[in-house]
Amino acid sequence: MKTAVYRKEHFNAAHRLHNADWSEATNDKVFGKCNNPHYHGHNYEVVVKVVGEIDPETGFVMDVKLLSDLVLEHIVEKFDHKNLNVDCPEFNTLNPTAENIAKVIYEILRPFIATSLDLSITLYETPRNFVQYPA
Repeated sequence: MKTAVYRKEHFNAAHRLHNADWSEATNDKVFGKCNNPHYHGHNYEVVVKVVGEIDPETGFVMDVKLLSDLVLEHIVEKFDHKNLNVDCPEFNTLNPTAENIAKVIYEILRPFIATSLDLSITLYETPRNFVQYPA
């Protein structure tokens, strides 16, 4: 039977939702306040879920200390107190929506997690607005 292991961390970051191919009026209509040219910020909560079989030798699905270290090094240090549009090359051409941020976090962490384990990311942009990747 598979078991899930979770690690939750947070980071604070600014972003602007904007499509450079659209007019300002269209961007304002679609993204509203999130299209502020001076950016806006969120206190993001990220939950990393790893699912797999319990190793009979260690009793772990995955060492949560290792998972914690991976999330801190590759996600929190990378995104905390950053302007995602300006400071993070992943979003040079990718709109930093919650959906895209969760996907990027998944793509960053996936190479560090054994292929025998399932990985999913839940990202809270606000306490009531959150996404999961993959769904």
